[in-house]
Amino acid sequence: MVEFGKRTRAKARDYILGTIWRPNVVAGFSSRSRIAAVVLMLLVFLPVRSEAVQQRGQRGAPQPARAAAPIDLTGYWVAVVSEDWRHRMATSARGDYESLPINAEARRVADGWDLDKDNAAGLQCKPFGIGGIIRQPGRLHITWQDDNTLKIDFDAGTQTRLLYFDKAKQPSGERSWQGFSTAQWEGPPAGPRGAPARAQLGNNEGPVAPGGGGRGQRGGPALSSSLNQGGSLKVVTTNFRAGYLRKNGVPYSENASITEYFNRLPQHPNGDNWLLVVTIIEDPTYLTQPFYTSTHFRLEPNGSKWSPTPCRTAPAPSPPK
Repeated sequence: MVEFGKRTRAKARDYILGTIWRPNVVAGFSSRSRIAAVVLMLLVFLPVRSEAVQQRGQRGAPQPARAAAPIDLTGYWVAVVSEDWRHRMATSARGDYESLPINAEARRVADGWDLDKDNAAGLQCKPFGIGGIIRQPGRLHITWQDDNTLKIDFDAGTQTRLLYFDKAKQPSGERSWQGFSTAQWEGPPAGPRGAPARAQLGNNEGPVAPGGGGRGQRGGPALSSSLNQGGSLKVVTTNFRAGYLRKNGVPYSENASITEYFNRLPQHPNGDNWLLVVTIIEDPTYLTQPFYTSTHFRLEPNGSKWSPTPCRTAPAPSPPK
């Protein structure tokens, strides 16, 4: 990755916040381009604070990740599905891979998907692996397993992920559905803040912040202000099994590179608290370009609605006769 100096990053930040997020400019961008802009903001802006944290850490013993957290991700979070509804809430028909940047080999695999064969082979969890679990409708429960390990439980598929801040830890053993995840805190840019962002619905002042992933981009809370005010958790996952990007057999391989950014957004005026997860999947086996999604979750007051379910995929609709 290209290394940016502080001045270069500041100029890039000012350009993106001052140009890309202008209302008259954002309207001309495709939804995928807007997500790409979000990712660029994350990659360019956040290292500024990371350097400062590293410099502070040189003066004494490094803080445990829990104590150093710039944002609180713990709690019960429910997925708010305001985009890609038919792909996330239901099982799409075989061969439906709309808006996915897949190659001919991926289309061949997806066209041959057979749910009954997966079930018979004990592969019911392929849609609930690291490449697809965040897009499943349901709930997350985020807790600290210890001072340097975050734990994320998913009620969909009854899956668990451990995010390790300890750089000495290395993957061991066989590949698993959720793989091995390393995590690090990253923070907001230094210098002046950009114009406050707004969601695409509701408040009509300030530049538009992107919502969801895929084609939707509807609703969801403001994003760019969170990059200015809070922080982010960067997660890189390896050592995972091949799985499905969508329930209908669209594949990702074990050679994929999966990076996520977890952002707790500023509290909405109505009191809601939001979590936004930006996911970047690069897969030389099945994708022609990086696949970006952004997924929203709303904080719940407690775990009264927590309801774990096994890995189970509803049958796809039958093709018309």
